[in-house]
Amino acid sequence: MTAVIRTAREALRGRRPVAAVWWEACAVGRSVRAAWRGPGRERDLVVQSLKAAGAALLAWAVAGVWLGDPMALMAPWVALVLVQATVYSSVRQAGEQFAAICAGAVIASAAQAITDDHTGALALCLPVLMLMANWSRFGRQGIYAATTAVFVLASGTAVSAAAVGHRVGQAALGAAIGVAVNALVLPPIHLRDVRENLAALARESGDLLHTVATGLREGEWDAQSAAGWSSDAARLGRRLDALYSARSWSRESLRLTSGPLRRLQRVPTAVPPEDEDQRWSRVTGNVTALTRTLAVTVDEQRTPKAPEGPVLDLYARLLALIGDACHAEADRLLGSSAGPRREAETETTMDELHRRLQEGLREQGQGAARTAVLGTLVLQAENLWAEIVPEPDESAG
Repeated sequence: MTAVIRTAREALRGRRPVAAVWWEACAVGRSVRAAWRGPGRERDLVVQSLKAAGAALLAWAVAGVWLGDPMALMAPWVALVLVQATVYSSVRQAGEQFAAICAGAVIASAAQAITDDHTGALALCLPVLMLMANWSRFGRQGIYAATTAVFVLASGTAVSAAAVGHRVGQAALGAAIGVAVNALVLPPIHLRDVRENLAALARESGDLLHTVATGLREGEWDAQSAAGWSSDAARLGRRLDALYSARSWSRESLRLTSGPLRRLQRVPTAVPPEDEDQRWSRVTGNVTALTRTLAVTVDEQRTPKAPEGPVLDLYARLLALIGDACHAEADRLLGSSAGPRREAETETTMDELHRRLQEGLREQGQGAARTAVLGTLVLQAENLWAEIVPEPDESAG
């Protein structure tokens, strides 16, 4: 399978539109397989999408079928958009949206009363409502003031106090159904997202360090390879942003959700501490600095040169071991571990490689420019090592 992917990558190199479609299709396929395999972000998205559709159908059934309203559009429309990523955001946006809808209905009715013409009423009220849409009190729901006015006036029916109250009532019904469905049917709890993003960040960091180590060990790396490493490091930064977003969602998703409903959802009851976010932020920064240093060494316009010979091989082996430690951290975050004996052996090997690299620096056999670069690279590896392989707890003895 790996060979097939590599062949496809080579065939698509230089054909950006086709490659973009190919990789997007691959991403969709991975998401579908992940949703099928078990709980995760992908399955949560499927659940939320089905809940939104169900809320809209329920609102239509109540307003259009049960109550027999011939203009029951407002209820399913509002219910659909209020099944949000958290119960708290559903409730907050329901209030903002309801206020915007009331404003739109009232101002549209006033414009109709003044102009006695639907087109004139639209011309009079829409500029005002679009300005109101930017009012911070409406949050992101301000646009519903203008769209409500369009629905009210474009329906062709007479605008009256009873009609306005009817529209507002339909919106209230849809909001109540949307919020209730989101809160009572598998309420979205995003604790799992934090752990999965942390584990993905650790694994992707390890993958990048292994890639760099392989390139340095084989000696077949150039400016293009270094640019690819820098691009991968930038993706780590985007993964870190996703982690911060997941942390924010996890806090919000615990608001307004009761204990029994959380247990029904069967999500993890705890998340890694926020110190882990800062720790992996530092790891991402050090990996980015390391790849940037390597990119500078292969730039023909720059003076620094990469170290050569056995010392470069030692450095590659050290990066590979740090990459292994990243993978072990990813496994630990997901609930598995390599075991204390394996970790002790890895740390012993890393200590030995670090000692030999320090000896290589003292020997000054690479020349001043290469020794300076090696010192920078070793410092960055030491920073990574300190973050990923924490010091043993001396008080435990």
